[in-house]
Amino acid sequence: MDNQFVNKSAIVIGGSSGIGKASAKRILQQGAEWVAIIGSSASKLDDAKTELSAYGQVKVFKADLTKWPEVEKAIEFVKELGKTDLLVNAAGVFNPKNFIELTTSDYDSYLDLNKATYFVTQQVVKNMITQNYGSIVNIGSMWAQQAVLATPSTAYSMAKAGIHSLTQHLAMELAANQIRVNAVSPAVVVTPIYGSFIDKDKIEETLQGFNAFHPIGRVGRPEDIAKTVCFLLSEEASWVTGAIWDIDGGVMAGRN
Repeated sequence: MDNQFVNKSAIVIGGSSGIGKASAKRILQQGAEWVAIIGSSASKLDDAKTELSAYGQVKVFKADLTKWPEVEKAIEFVKELGKTDLLVNAAGVFNPKNFIELTTSDYDSYLDLNKATYFVTQQVVKNMITQNYGSIVNIGSMWAQQAVLATPSTAYSMAKAGIHSLTQHLAMELAANQIRVNAVSPAVVVTPIYGSFIDKDKIEETLQGFNAFHPIGRVGRPEDIAKTVCFLLSEEASWVTGAIWDIDGGVMAGRN
C-alpha cells in the first residue's frame, strides 16, 4: 500500500468502530505519523487502540458528543493536538422510527451530534489554516438523498442532509486556505451503528436481507467506504472538493 500519508496527522471522530475505525486503520497503513480517535465508548476506544497500534501511533479521547460539556473537552483536546492534516467525521447514530413516533430525545440525538461535528471541525480547521493545508471527509448517507420505507429515518436523514450541505459550504469557504472538504454517501454497510435496533450478534445476518437492494448484489463493508475516504483525503484527489460521492453498490443509480 502506498505511503501517501507519510508525515501526516489525522483525527477520526467516531473512529472506534465501523467506517471510522476502518478509515483510521487505512490511514495508518498508508504511513500517517499518528491518528487521534474520538469516541464515546471507553472499551471500544481501548480495543481500537490495541488493534490499530500495530500500524502506527494512536491517540484516543473519550467524549459523548451528544453532551455539550464533553464536546467542549473534545474541542480542547483537538486544540492541544495542534498540527492536523486530515479529518474524518464518522460519528453517527441510527435508530429508525416512524415520523409520528419520533420523540424530542430521538431528534436531539441526531442534531446534537451534528452540532458537535460542526464545532469540533471548526477547531480542526483552525489548526489546518495555520499550515495552509488540510483534507476533510465527512460520512454522509444515502438516506439524505432518498427515503427507504423499511427504515423510516426522517430526523437521521435531515441530519445527514445537513452534513452534505456543510461539506459543500466548507469546500467553498476553505478553498483559499488549501483545505479540501468532501463527503461519501454510503448505502447499507455492515457496522455496529445498527446495534440500536438489531441485536449486535445478528447485525451481519440481518443485513444480508438488504443484499438485493443494491444493484451490485451485496451490502457494503467498512473497508469499501474506507478506501474511498482515503482516496479523497489523499493528494490523488487534489482537484476534488465539495464532492459528495455515492459509495452505495449502485443504489442511487436504480434498482434491480
